[in-house]
Amino acid sequence: MTDLSAGGTFSAPKQSILTASSDMKRRNAAEARFRAYGLIAIAISLVTLAVMLFTILRDGVSSFHQATLTFPMELSAETLDPKGNRDPAEMAKVTTVGYQKVLSRALLAHLEGQGITQEGVSDKEVGELISKDAAGQLRAQVLADPALIGTTIDATVLAAGRVDGFLKGRVTFETAERDNQISPDQLRLVEQLQAAGIVTSSFNWTFFTNPDASDQRPEAAGLGVALLGSIYMMVMVALMCVPVGVAASIYLEEFAPKNRWTDAIEVNISNLAAVPSIVFGILGLAIFINFAGLPQSSSVVGALVISLMTLPTIIIATRAAIRAVPPSIRDAALGVGASKMQTVFHHVLPLAMPGILTGTILGLASALGETAPLLLIGMVAFVDNYPSAPPEGVLDPATALPVQVYSWASRADPAFIERSNGAIIVLLVFLVVMNVAAILLRRRFERRW
Repeated sequence: MTDLSAGGTFSAPKQSILTASSDMKRRNAAEARFRAYGLIAIAISLVTLAVMLFTILRDGVSSFHQATLTFPMELSAETLDPKGNRDPAEMAKVTTVGYQKVLSRALLAHLEGQGITQEGVSDKEVGELISKDAAGQLRAQVLADPALIGTTIDATVLAAGRVDGFLKGRVTFETAERDNQISPDQLRLVEQLQAAGIVTSSFNWTFFTNPDASDQRPEAAGLGVALLGSIYMMVMVALMCVPVGVAASIYLEEFAPKNRWTDAIEVNISNLAAVPSIVFGILGLAIFINFAGLPQSSSVVGALVISLMTLPTIIIATRAAIRAVPPSIRDAALGVGASKMQTVFHHVLPLAMPGILTGTILGLASALGETAPLLLIGMVAFVDNYPSAPPEGVLDPATALPVQVYSWASRADPAFIERSNGAIIVLLVFLVVMNVAAILLRRRFERRW
C-alpha cells in the first residue's frame, strides 16, 4: 500500500524541472568558467609559441644567406710559386698572408678597371672587405691544383662579416661610426660594389658544410662538424638504447616475477627518468673520461651519456605500450596452446609496436636537444676539424647541434648570434621531422582489436 492509496496527499514540485535552479546555474557557470580558463591557457601557449618562433625566424633566417665578392684574379707565380717548380711542398711555404695580398690586389685592380672609387677608403681598407677565410680557401685550392698558377680565374670569395651584416641590415652607417672593424666610407663603397654586381648575396650552402670558425671569421662558421657529431651520437644512442630498452621492458612486463626486487627496479627506473640531465654529465665525466680514459669531447662519450639518460624514458614508454595491449589477447593465445614466448613475440609485440616506435623516436628526439651533459664532457670545445669515418671517427673530437647553439650564443659578435638562431632553426627542423616520423609510423603499424 502506498502513501497515496492510504489517503496521503501529493505535493507538486515548487519549480518546474525545465527551469534551471540556482544550483544548476552555479554549476553551469562554473563549467563555462573552466572552459574559458582552458581556452585562455591554450591561447597563451599558442601566442608564446608564435612569438618564440617569430623571433627565431626573424633573427635566424638571414644566416642561410651569405654575401660574396666576385672578381677576376690573377694567380701570380711570383708570389705563390717564386721558384717556379710547381712543387706543392715548396708552394706550401707561402702562407695565407701572401694569398690575402693576391686577393686584395686583384680586387683593387678590378675596382680600378670598373672606375669605382670611394674617398676616404685606403687600399688596406678595400682588402678588409674580403673575409679572412678567403685566403685559406684559395691556398687550399691552389695547393690541390698547382696548374692554376699563372692563370686568371673568376674568384667568388666570402665578404667580411660586417659587409654581410650591412647587406642584411644588421650593420648601419650609425653603428659603423662606433665600430672599429668597418667605417661608413667602406659601407658607401659596398653600396657601389653591390650596384655593380661585385657584391651579391646568395644561399649559404657552406652553413651546412663548414666547420666552426674563430671570432675573427664569423662569416665562415658552419654546422658541418656539429651535424656530423650529432649523427654519430644519435646512431650510437639508437643502437645502444633501443635493443636494451625494449628487451628490459619485455622482461619486466611479461616475464619478471612480481617481488620486492622488481618493485625496486621499477622505482629506480622512474627515478632515473626524473634525474636532471646535468647529473648524467657529471656521471659521464667521472666514469667514461676520468676512470675509463675515453677521449674527451668524443662522440662515443656523448653517446654513452645520452644513452644513460634516454634509456629510462624508452623503458617507460615501451612498458606503457605493452601494458596497453588487452589481456584478452594473451588469454586467447595461451588458450589455443601458444607458449609464453610465442604469445609475447607473435601477438603482444606486434600490437604494441606503434607505441614502442613512438616512444623510442620521441625519446631520441628529446636526447637530440640535450646540452648540459655534453658541456660537462668537453663537447663545447672549439672543433674545426671533421671527425673521421666510423669506427675511428667516434673517438675524434666533435660537437653537437645544441652545443654549437650554446657556443655561438655566448660569443660577442652579432654574426654569431645570427648563426645561433639559424642553428636553432636546423635543430627544430630535425625535431619536427622526428615527431612527424613518430606519428606516421604509429599510424602505419597501428592495429585495431
